[in-house]
Amino acid sequence: MQLKTQMVWIAVGHLANDWPVAALWLIIPAAGVAMDLSPAEVGLLFTIFSVGSAFAFLPSGLLADTTKKRGGLLVGTFAWVVVGFALATLATEFWVLALLLAIAGMGNAAWHPIATGMVAQIDPPNRARGLGIHALGGSLAEVLAPLCAGMLLAFVSWQEALLLSIVPALFVGLCFLGVSRSFPDFETKAADTKALRTLFISWTSMEGFRLVALVSCYNAAVVALLSMIPLYLTVEKSLSLATSAVVFSFLLVLGAMLQPVIGALSDRVGTKPVSVAGNGIAAVAIGCMVLNPGLGVSIALLAFGLGALDAIRAAVLAMVVDHTKAGESTTLGLAFVLLEGVAAFGALMAGAAAGVSWGLMFFLAASFAAIATFMAARMPVSCKRTATRSG
Repeated sequence: MQLKTQMVWIAVGHLANDWPVAALWLIIPAAGVAMDLSPAEVGLLFTIFSVGSAFAFLPSGLLADTTKKRGGLLVGTFAWVVVGFALATLATEFWVLALLLAIAGMGNAAWHPIATGMVAQIDPPNRARGLGIHALGGSLAEVLAPLCAGMLLAFVSWQEALLLSIVPALFVGLCFLGVSRSFPDFETKAADTKALRTLFISWTSMEGFRLVALVSCYNAAVVALLSMIPLYLTVEKSLSLATSAVVFSFLLVLGAMLQPVIGALSDRVGTKPVSVAGNGIAAVAIGCMVLNPGLGVSIALLAFGLGALDAIRAAVLAMVVDHTKAGESTTLGLAFVLLEGVAAFGALMAGAAAGVSWGLMFFLAASFAAIATFMAARMPVSCKRTATRSG
């Protein structure tokens, strides 16, 4: 299988695997309305889902780095996603739903360090661009899945909308039964104590602590916004679920389209300036939301803020891989623990803040982005990768 074909299939797989997860941005608020939950409880659902998912990131990364044929691992993630979310549709109580969503999320979580580790090894000189192409699949899911979910919720219950949202994962998962055999064998790195010690040392250095803070605050800003914006649009701006879905998807288009471009740019100029600029733009744009502007201005500010954060995701991940010499999948597994696990408490804090005022919620999200900007500025100058292609 040619390099371009491999990248396309990995991006398509990412889109399908993330589809039901992205649909949750609309489905969980709808479930919250149906179950009469508060904004804090809606935020708690997102947090429990993300924390549960985080348990799968590092083990799946370690497993991938010790496995030559990783296509079969990707197939397994599809099976977990389909079965897990199908079971979640049977929940009728808050804690049952939270537990089942967390378990289902583990399957989706496992995809990411496996697939991104493969991408990082497929074309090392263009690592950030490759990660941007992979991220584009997930971002398209975040654009299209909430849109489809919002339309479905106008006619069916949240349980039926979630069940229909697993269809792309089921279809592409079946395709991967054949596609997975075409991926090449990958270089393996034993998960010995020396490698794990090296990984631990690199993350407990001063630079490592700054990177932990950067990654955690970066995604805390993202999760805070994504978990609360649909509720903000329906509650504060009085939009219907269908209209909110359209607006929400529009907000994510800019960043999704820019990810491969910004990833390629960071390969040339370095990941540090890209990360500083993206987080800084987001902090200013989201900070302006504290002034409670009208609907049109709010949409423009949120589009710039979310777009800037989404566009630099590949650069942030490439910065993590550049920081350590451990196995790519293991390193990225740890990065996703920070991105989706630790930072997921941004949803809980955002829900609590929204319960006080929407201005406080946007101030919180802007503060996360501002801290990430400061931490990115304190990182050493990042390496620039050559534009030549390996292998």
